[in-house]
Parts: sequence; structure tokens; C-alpha cells
Amino acid sequence: MAKFGLSPFLVVLMLLSGGAVKGQNGSGREMVPAMFIFGDSLIDNGNNNNIPSFAKANYYPYGIDFNGGPTGRFSNGYKLITHDSTICRLYHNWICFEQVGRIPFDQQIRNFENTLNQLAGNLGAANMATALARCIFFVGMGSNDYLNNYLMPNYPTRNQYNGPQYADLLVQTYNQQLTRLYNLGARKFVIAGLGLMGCIPSILAQSTSGSCSEEVNLLVQPFNENVKNMLNNFNSNLPGARFIFADTVHMFQDILLNARSYGFTVINRGCCGIGRNRGQITCLPFQTPCPNRNQYVFWDAFHPTEAVNILMGRMAFNGNHNFVYPINIKQLAEL
Repeated sequence: MAKFGLSPFLVVLMLLSGGAVKGQNGSGREMVPAMFIFGDSLIDNGNNNNIPSFAKANYYPYGIDFNGGPTGRFSNGYKLITHDSTICRLYHNWICFEQVGRIPFDQQIRNFENTLNQLAGNLGAANMATALARCIFFVGMGSNDYLNNYLMPNYPTRNQYNGPQYADLLVQTYNQQLTRLYNLGARKFVIAGLGLMGCIPSILAQSTSGSCSEEVNLLVQPFNENVKNMLNNFNSNLPGARFIFADTVHMFQDILLNARSYGFTVINRGCCGIGRNRGQITCLPFQTPCPNRNQYVFWDAFHPTEAVNILMGRMAFNGNHNFVYPINIKQLAEL
């Protein structure tokens, strides 16, 4: 199951592949040869449909606003647009603490290596290396390490590590994994930070006041700070590498502060779900969701609506330094 903070950036793939760019420059051509995406169910398009897992979204009302119906996307909709010439592999799951039936980041990287072996046979090693250096690698990890591990009452992790220690542990592993991608030829990276997880319906449902959990929001701050420091170090010490940080916290804060101007009227409960804040039990098969989905920030207990996905994807693609830095994704693609 996935958490708030990443799925908006699938919109970036549409922008890079000409969907919105065509309207800007008239060419409609892809801005990069490929975009490789590593992450959890916030970006999953149904890759876990055929693996043993309780985290499924291949049933109605998931996909209610998607042209193909339920596909495994953890959202009410969002149409992902790519061109046939764009090579895109979507890998499902997260960093280092995984549950049964999901693919941890290390395995995702091994899957990517297998893809490279296939591409090398078709393109040749030299051509593949040149193409990889122009590709964008989008990575978003960490949400499930907190919500499906550290914050779970039946897990021992919280007794073993305090917040800063756990963030250090995660980012140490993250450092090794991103370095491995760099050594495989990746050069342009977009790294998504964790969002305001204390404000998702699942966490709100645990509060008697109905307000965001400041404890949870403060818990993930060290992770984001460590990631920023790691990326600064990479940019200074890895030749040819360009790492940018998508600041999901500031994106989400902007949406909450300006909800009305963005068209949102419901910011504290899911459109589909059961219990307090519609966050105690996530969207069940054939449950009737809210009719005014574009006015909701959250689709279910954990995931944003399509409207938020599109909005945050655009913030990351051509937004200012409040949302993505040191440059945005469009600028990264043009390098």
C-alpha cells in the first residue's frame, strides 16, 4: 500500500513525452529518450496485480475516472500518456524494509539491470551509455518505511531506533542504492521527498481532534533533510551527475493553504473509504465513492486524487525553487 508523496509525478512522464510540451514548443517530441521510475504504489500502474499482495487497486471504484477502468493504479483516475518510442519501466515498491509480495528497491535495481542487458543487445553498449546519460531517473522511496514499518504498533523498529537514527539508517541505504544506479549509467535524477504524512486520512483517523499529527510530520523531517544533504554531496562529487529534489512537503502545504483557489473543498478525508475521515479502512471493492472527486485532495486513506496528481506533477515539472530545486524537471531534461 502506498503513501502520499509520489504519484503526482507520473504526470511528469506525460509532459516529457510531448503531451503538454507539444503545446509549448509545437514539436510534440519526447524531451528525453526514456524515464525510468522507481517507487511504491504512489506511482504503480498495476505492476503488482500478479504478485501475492493485499495491496491491490485492480477493482472498482479504483480507476473510476480512468479511460481503461481499474488497472491497478491507486487513484480514481489519471491517464498516463507516453509515446511508443519512450522506454519506461515502472517498478513497484520501496527502500529496505519490505513486506511479503512486494519488490524492494534493491530488487527494482536488479530488474533495471536486466532491462539494460536487453537494451545493450539491441543498441550496443556505447549507444546505450549515451542514451542513459540523457534519460531521467525518477525515484521516490521512504513512505512505506514509516507507515508500514516504523509507525506500525506490532513492529519492533520504533523501539530500536529514534527518529533521527531511523532516518540515518534509511538514507545510508538510499545512498548506496542511488550510487549503484549512477554506476549503471544514470546521470539525471529526480528524487522525491516525503510528504506531510501526518495529514493523510489514515493518520487523521487516529486523532481525536481530527487535526494533522505533528508528531508524524516531525518524524519524517530528518529523512528529508538527510536526503537533501545526500543529493548536494552527489552533485559535488559524482562527475556528470545532476540530482534534483522534489519538495513534496512544500507542494502539499501550498495546496492546503490555497485549497479553495485550486478548487479543493475537502482536504481532511478520503473520497473513498470507511470510518473516521474515511481513513480507517481504505476503499473497498464496489464501494460508492464521493461524486465530486475533483474537489477532494485525497482519494482514499493514503493516496491523492487525480486532480492533486496533476497539480503536483506540474509543480515538479516547471515549478520554482519552492517546489523543486536546484532546477525543475523541465530544465533537467533540457541539459
